[in-house]
Amino acid sequence: MTRLSDQQKQLLFDYALGLASDREAVQVEKLLAWNQEAIELQRTFQVALAPLDSVELDRCPDELTERLSIRLKAAGRQDPDINRLEELLAAERLRSRTIKIPLWRNWTEVVTAAAAVFLFMSILFPSVGFMRQRYAQTHCGTHLAGVYEGFRNYMSDHDGLVPAVAMTPGSPWWKVGYQGQENYSNTRRPWLLVKNGYVQPNQFLCPGRRELYAVSYDGFKVQNLNDFPSQIYIQYSIHIACPTSIDRDLRQKGVLLADRNPLSEALPSDLSERPNLRLDEGMMTANSRNHRNRGQNALLNDGSVEFIKARHSSVSDDDIYVLQGMSCNTEVSGCELPSCNTDIFLVP
Repeated sequence: MTRLSDQQKQLLFDYALGLASDREAVQVEKLLAWNQEAIELQRTFQVALAPLDSVELDRCPDELTERLSIRLKAAGRQDPDINRLEELLAAERLRSRTIKIPLWRNWTEVVTAAAAVFLFMSILFPSVGFMRQRYAQTHCGTHLAGVYEGFRNYMSDHDGLVPAVAMTPGSPWWKVGYQGQENYSNTRRPWLLVKNGYVQPNQFLCPGRRELYAVSYDGFKVQNLNDFPSQIYIQYSIHIACPTSIDRDLRQKGVLLADRNPLSEALPSDLSERPNLRLDEGMMTANSRNHRNRGQNALLNDGSVEFIKARHSSVSDDDIYVLQGMSCNTEVSGCELPSCNTDIFLVP
């Protein structure tokens, strides 16, 4: 989901107050036709401003208008500008006899409505944040389900085998973005789904993750790449198999993909460097950054997606982000592999 800019938010606010021009109103209506965040924000404004509709407007007494008109006519005999003022007043009177009452004449209603607005906004904004969080979780799950569909279609075209590349034990699984011939990252397997058209590349971007700038595949020719362009272009971690495993299908119970492993946040972006990670308590307990450390979506081998607030899924108590036997102060080189099929390890 494309995030709203500050200018777009201001435009939505002006539109809710009835201050937007016709051209701006058209822009807002186009935005509301597809952007979920804009729809939620517009509903927020509508509900918050609703109490102001209760403020009634008083009509200007006719006798005051007539009295002013008589005085202007009398004064107009000496001053032509006064005549012009009288003409303007008459024209305005024909257009509408209703004027808004001064603020001081209805301050009780205005203060009451404003208090209701602020109270409502203080309650509503946390709710809006919760709705955004849930929407991001659901949208993320949809992305993972799309990736699973790509896996299934790939397997149906390749004798039931999942995407695989030949990796030598001890090869660095963390070098996402390396475009040489060596298979130096664990992400080359899912990249086969992109390169062969089974999955759109943006399916590997988590809607709940916030980057400093928008991540887009515009301008990339995916068929010319051997891997994802870099770490920031894949925001999920994928299961890395035990080297002795002969299972190349999805029948085994386990986790296929999940929101990005917290360890990957500390991996060097420069592929010429060597990871120098020493696990600490934070790395051993943190949830994925994709959903602000509230939890992570996990795509299971059976195609189901579950949002888990712990680092294990419903099919296993194994920590999906570290190898069995890892603990605080363990050094991670980026070449480790699970020792058995029950050791679930999602990297990078």
